[in-house]
Amino acid sequence: MTLLPVEIAEKYELVVGLEVHAQLSTQSKSFSSDSAAFGAEPNHHISAISLGHPGTLPRINKKMVEYAVKLGLACNCTINLNNTFARKNYFYADLPKGYQITQDHAPVCLGGSITVKLSNGTTKNLAIHHIHMEEDAGKSMHDNHHADSLIDLNRAGVPLLEIVSQPDMRSAEEAGLFLTEIRKVLRYLDICDGNMEEGSMRCDANISVRLHGATEYGNRCEVKNLNSIRNVQRAIEHEFARQIRVIEDGGHIDQNTLNFNADTGETSVLRSKEMANDYRYFPEPDLMPLVLDNAYVDNIRKSLPVLPGQLYKKYIDLGLSDYDASVITADKEVALYFEELTKHTSNYKGAAHLMMGAVKSHLNESGQHISDLHIEPVTLAGLIKLVDTGAVNNTVASHKLFPAMIKSPGKTADKLAAELNLLITADSNDVDKYIQDALAKFPDKVKEYQKGKKGVLGLFMGEIMKSSKGKIDPQATNKLLITALESK
Repeated sequence: MTLLPVEIAEKYELVVGLEVHAQLSTQSKSFSSDSAAFGAEPNHHISAISLGHPGTLPRINKKMVEYAVKLGLACNCTINLNNTFARKNYFYADLPKGYQITQDHAPVCLGGSITVKLSNGTTKNLAIHHIHMEEDAGKSMHDNHHADSLIDLNRAGVPLLEIVSQPDMRSAEEAGLFLTEIRKVLRYLDICDGNMEEGSMRCDANISVRLHGATEYGNRCEVKNLNSIRNVQRAIEHEFARQIRVIEDGGHIDQNTLNFNADTGETSVLRSKEMANDYRYFPEPDLMPLVLDNAYVDNIRKSLPVLPGQLYKKYIDLGLSDYDASVITADKEVALYFEELTKHTSNYKGAAHLMMGAVKSHLNESGQHISDLHIEPVTLAGLIKLVDTGAVNNTVASHKLFPAMIKSPGKTADKLAAELNLLITADSNDVDKYIQDALAKFPDKVKEYQKGKKGVLGLFMGEIMKSSKGKIDPQATNKLLITALESK
């Protein structure tokens, strides 16, 4: 699809609200004792209760409630102490009961917000309307049989939290950042793995457009079951352009439910909606109201782990760059490793440099995660100390000593540096000889330097490092090199 002319696109404002479904990491389902584990053979984690057989009764999973309150507190929501459940009615083959148990008028979490940082450096609070508990539906599989669709009901009844945002987002970037931050919070709380490819986190996007300055929202279209952050952004970008074209051509935006084709980047109509809410909700007759108290909420509040936003602020206060703090806190396990590392060294910038350099490169090249790194944080702090005390330089630490520590994780940095003869031992006479040898090898470069071409310093330092096998102090040697060049 061709891009919109800029002057046309700029007439309109994009309005986006997201509905994020987070599948909870509980052992059992929302309202039965059936296993909620992922990956079993189809239709093995089912029972008369999850299939909705007559005469069966649901029971509330306490962990689901606890996880819901945790997420609400982490997102600065107001916790609703008086909860009720409802039936959301619709017919579909993977919904054996013909309804889902969910929350309608009294969701567990109200309000709240997620703070995102945009690419232009500004921050924005994106408001949450509410978070509610519900059970998942089963899964329809359309590619496993040549003629029929198959149904796997293992997922039916698995606990979900649905995070419903306000229509606060004005760009695909903001929507992507909202999802990224929600996923980080879920992972830090250890209540959902956030794996969109496996369906444990899914997203529906409500998208509309209106003229800049308008106060009324346009008719919205809901794009269902987006399975990656990038696809959410692509669907939003496509719908923004499509809806503007329809309006500019004199058409009307129908309030439809849409499917997104990841191969083409386009949306298509799944079904039309006569009303925004066409599910005929009514109170769940088989579940009593769920009444919480302040003591219960306070106990959960006290048990909350440190959250990514808190760690980000802490690392900025410690002197880390915005980039380093953002990357370190993006992954819970990396952040926890770095937290432990900072308990054993006060050189926080040096620790971040090592994490973002040698450690990150090793993990990327080996296809591993930080949990696969068998070097304890206290041992890695020993490597930082060697650099801080001038016993080894940064280059040797990153390119020689750290790889050696990977191969021998049980040995300290001091011991490995001594065994591999990497400790700086060159005296002033040795350093002077390395400098003079480098100058003698490149007399033409000496003349270039004297004519003002300071960039050749790197060439000389490279030669000196090579001759000394890295066993020199680069900063001190650099000063001596400049003195030698200027005295020529």
